[in-house]
Amino acid sequence: MYGLTPFENRSYNPFVVFNDFDRDFFGGKFPMDTCKTDVRDENDKYIVETELPGFEKEDISIDIDGNHLVLSAEHKTQNEDKVNGKYIHRERTYGSYRRSFDISEVNADRIEAEYKNGVLTMILPKKSAEVPAAKRLVIK
Repeated sequence: MYGLTPFENRSYNPFVVFNDFDRDFFGGKFPMDTCKTDVRDENDKYIVETELPGFEKEDISIDIDGNHLVLSAEHKTQNEDKVNGKYIHRERTYGSYRRSFDISEVNADRIEAEYKNGVLTMILPKKSAEVPAAKRLVIK
């Protein structure tokens, strides 16, 4: 029963014809939804996991720009033609992704990153809360 129940907004949208424009026009060659990211709050740190299948570690760059962490990944197809230079069908193409995260609550000097099995895992330690020093006020 639950498999047949629609759980989506069915209100009228005049721009619905443009929802799959990139897939229809380009034949699905530009997967705009593949850089999926999960962010977990683990009390003293954030764990950020981003799916980047098909990328090599060298294709990924992580930059810190002020209070923003910028994750970008880019790969290009090699034009190595294995069988007399002619493909019958080819789906692997150029791809690039870019995400930006606010890290104003993060200790940027202690960020760690690891890329394994198509998943980039970043550990972002939170800044320690500054507790004001104890002092005695003078009564006037």
